[in-house]
Amino acid sequence: MNLIHPAVLIAALGMSPLVALAAPAPEPMRFTSQSIEMPTSDRIFPDGPGAEVVNNNCLACHSAGMVLTQPKLTKAQWTETVNKMVHIYKAPVDQADVQAIVDYLAALKPQP
Repeated sequence: MNLIHPAVLIAALGMSPLVALAAPAPEPMRFTSQSIEMPTSDRIFPDGPGAEVVNNNCLACHSAGMVLTQPKLTKAQWTETVNKMVHIYKAPVDQADVQAIVDYLAALKPQP
């Protein structure tokens, strides 16, 4: 049976702090502020039932073009998306407007 001699154990334990001190210190994290510019557009949503509600609510955060170029979504998918905007991203949309927004968006035909 091999036993570690107590002197070797004491020497090894005594050296471990020196090994830690000899290692280079990690580079500290540096945070910088970033600025982005969102594209601007005068484009509004096409006329139709609910267009005014959509223009009044959705254009506050993003362009009509961003929404109009999305793939065709079902009413359930638009409901989920609008609810995410309201509850997760805190979009200031009146709950009374949600159904009109969903109906309008579900009726849209995607545009290139």
